[in-house]
Amino acid sequence: MNRSFCNIHAGNREKMMPVCVCIRHTIRKPTRPSTLVHSLTSMLKSSMRIATLAALFLSVAPPLFAQTFHPDKLAAMDAAIETAITNHQCPGGVLWLEHDGIAYHKAYGHRALVPRPEPMTEDTIFDMASLTKVMATTPAIMLLIERCQIQLDAPACDYIPEFKGQGRERITIRELLTHTSGLPPDLETNEWHGYATAIKKACAIKLESPPGTAFKYSDINFILLGEIVRRVAKMPLQGFVQREIYGPLKMTDTGFLPPKSKLPRIAPTEVVNGKPLRGLVDDPTARRMGGVAGSAGLFSTASDLARNARMMLNLGELDGVRIFQPETVKLMTAPQAPSAVKVLHGLGWDIDSPYSGPRGNLFPIGSYGHTGWTGTSIWIDPSSKTFVIFLSNRNHPTDAGDILPLRRKLGTLAAQAIVGVDFTNAPATHYP
Repeated sequence: MNRSFCNIHAGNREKMMPVCVCIRHTIRKPTRPSTLVHSLTSMLKSSMRIATLAALFLSVAPPLFAQTFHPDKLAAMDAAIETAITNHQCPGGVLWLEHDGIAYHKAYGHRALVPRPEPMTEDTIFDMASLTKVMATTPAIMLLIERCQIQLDAPACDYIPEFKGQGRERITIRELLTHTSGLPPDLETNEWHGYATAIKKACAIKLESPPGTAFKYSDINFILLGEIVRRVAKMPLQGFVQREIYGPLKMTDTGFLPPKSKLPRIAPTEVVNGKPLRGLVDDPTARRMGGVAGSAGLFSTASDLARNARMMLNLGELDGVRIFQPETVKLMTAPQAPSAVKVLHGLGWDIDSPYSGPRGNLFPIGSYGHTGWTGTSIWIDPSSKTFVIFLSNRNHPTDAGDILPLRRKLGTLAAQAIVGVDFTNAPATHYP
């Protein structure tokens, strides 16, 4: 049976109850009882029985939930995911929709189909694929820019001196972050292994267009950015983001190279040599690099991504912990690509491009997000204080799963589900 949960947060303490709404202590709407949080926190601290807490909570939760979401649209989101599962587009998934501190989150289908079926759970850990770009590499680069250790418009060769020749010396950090460097999509993966070999190949790759003249999504851009983090921070990318981002934000299930203790909760991906990849990154380039690349390799959960999204909506701060200055968040989520390329792309974050499916048909320009090859996606709309996360392992047990239509449908339904927000007049540009 699929269930959603309500999390009542009180400091660092948390209780779980099976209902379909999550109310956080950050709710600040003036129409809601200002004493609610105080009452719940006091009961938690006094160790009253959970039944008493549940009774009080359920007496006020339905009105708050009804003021936030249209139930028919949530049901439509459920149905869309279940249909995708029935049609073998993914084995299962986890949805997290949050608006102004109230969330609807739920697990669907199966985490694994082979070698034996396993039910999906909300704490399932997924291979983030290209969400690594915005959950690891981009924030690492932005922290170093904020600290004046990297200059946004400096040539990448200032930090990787061997990245020169054939026009490569003109490529800037900004162009790497906006996929306007002119580099091809990926490294070929024939007969090579090792992180150092990948960097050497990336530094010798031929440009396909002059820097700043075309938008071409490229993993090589972020492989190079991950190496720049390593050289400037003087520590590997995985160590830097753990120390500077995941630890402070309490994203306890987020990181590269997950330990064996977490394998039972990891959603497997493709079957390779007769066994599904589980805890090993699906991306072949990142796998050849040892599991850590600026383009792929991160693992995480829906709840951890939700913490990151709240931090972004709060302009760099969450629960009293500041990760970025507000200006840094605004910079990375505003259009940064040259106007000549005719897409809207932030620093790392997608705004309006051929990859903007999770935005749906209603979230406005100014919202932003990203997708991952394995079936992961996130979209954040600051104007309505809303974000929607859908995580799946659509390439388990084979690469035949396709959730592109589902992503767009969930994005549209997410916007329609918010009570009291009219997106119909929002400016929107969409690509095929």
